Amino acid sequence: MVTRDVVFPPDRHALYELHRYSPAIRANGLLFVSGQVGSRADGSPEPDRDEQVRLAFKNLNAILEAAGCSFRDVIDVTVFMVDPHTHFERAWAVAAEFWGEAPYPTATAVGVTWLSGFQFEIKVIAKLPDGPAA
Repeated sequence: MVTRDVVFPPDRHALYELHRYSPAIRANGLLFVSGQVGSRADGSPEPDRDEQVRLAFKNLNAILEAAGCSFRDVIDVTVFMVDPHTHFERAWAVAAEFWGEAPYPTATAVGVTWLSGFQFEIKVIAKLPDGPAA
């Protein structure tokens, strides 16, 4: 049986326990981060769509930081959006605030019909820094 090397952000939000998942797992020099949404500390969605995207990135960055990474270490991104035909450009503009400069990670955007009350979700794979913490 494999022991999962779980990474939690300093301020866990209620969704981890409610839905029984880990925020991120370290494995083979990589960090696999679960989909992050724009949830408040109690697990409720941020109602403003742009702020929900910002909060999803802030939640993601807290996990990356807890693992000793930053968004610059991200190599693969998957985003899920409700109604991307209407909201993709706006969400992508907000995401650019966090994206950084080229070279960019790979990215896949998926349109979905349901995200448990959320409008945007981002999951990533990042390269862990070399050294004892990796």
